[in-house]
Amino acid sequence: MRALRDRFVGKGNQADPAPSRLKYRLQRWMLTPGIRFGLKFGMPLCLALAAGGAFLADAERREMLLDSVASVRASIEERPEFMVNVMAIDGAGSGVSQDVREVMPLDFPMSSFDLDLAAIRTRIEALDPVKSANVRIRPGGILQIDIQERQPALIWRSRQGLALLDETGAHVAELGQRGMHPDLPLIAGEAADLKAEEALQLISTARPLGGRLRGLVRVGTRRWDLVLDRGQRIMLPEIKPINALERVIVVSEVQDLLERDVAVVDMRIAARPTVRMTENAVENWWRIRELNEGGL
Repeated sequence: MRALRDRFVGKGNQADPAPSRLKYRLQRWMLTPGIRFGLKFGMPLCLALAAGGAFLADAERREMLLDSVASVRASIEERPEFMVNVMAIDGAGSGVSQDVREVMPLDFPMSSFDLDLAAIRTRIEALDPVKSANVRIRPGGILQIDIQERQPALIWRSRQGLALLDETGAHVAELGQRGMHPDLPLIAGEAADLKAEEALQLISTARPLGGRLRGLVRVGTRRWDLVLDRGQRIMLPEIKPINALERVIVVSEVQDLLERDVAVVDMRIAARPTVRMTENAVENWWRIRELNEGGL
């Protein structure tokens, strides 16, 4: 009996192999995905950041690191395959090409990393004669600039002098004399450039008049006057001026209206067009009337 009792008492004194409740909860907490990820990646990252912060806390070490980065970057950017040695301009005349080189005084050779192609294109397109520009770097270290110039379509006479305009009314260049472009039509008046497209439509409509057309004058920034030779003028309305001009041309072709002693054809009021005769025609009319009255 004693041996059996000692046997049971001995077993009772042995340590329980099962973990305690606190240890069990700690083990379960360590097995959660968030904690495992933090221990695997977060703690090394924090240690690396702490070490980096400690290293960069010293000004000399920071300067040394920046110098090393700048040296590596310069060694890459200045490699021969990244260098630009020359600028080529296509699609522009000699004058526009010279203007482009003046606004872009680049010092070649230079690294392609130092070239802002978008800024270069913006500066080139700011030139009046340039309609659009395409800037790229060609193989062989060539800065290629392809330019589309504005084509003069009108001559605008303003208080500042003569200027060339394209079909949209954009300024192309200053013009010294009218005779330099005798083939281009002439428009005049304040803000006439803002209605360049309408002016070209009127000029196209007036083709049946041939060489009699002298130009268009913008009146009060609202409407046009069509000026012909012999001092004749067609006053067009603000609304639908092309239709009014077509009516005048049709009447002139049928009744030779513009071949007579007419000074002004007033079409400003569509329902009531009027015609103003020249001074000589009026004087002759009065003279004939006086003679007729005297004969009676």
